[in-house]
Amino acid sequence: MPEHTADTPPDRLSTDPRSPHYAEVVLERGIGIRFNGIERHNVEEYCISEGWVRLPVGKSLDRRGQPMTMKARGTVEAWFLDTAAGDAAE
Repeated sequence: MPEHTADTPPDRLSTDPRSPHYAEVVLERGIGIRFNGIERHNVEEYCISEGWVRLPVGKSLDRRGQPMTMKARGTVEAWFLDTAAGDAAE
């Protein structure tokens, strides 16, 4: 997929390996997420075009042992962390 090598993150990405939107190559680079103007470090999945993120709900687990999540709607911004570090060094 071409978005894996681009400087812009994919429109939709998940940290769950069972998801069709999981991309290990992209996650290895590191993704920064800003949701409604606040930088978040606990995002399980996001979609920029639809404007939502999936966040864990406390320490609750579902019946399969996976973290319970809730979908929150708002403005989503994403960037690669390795690119931001490279820009700061220049």
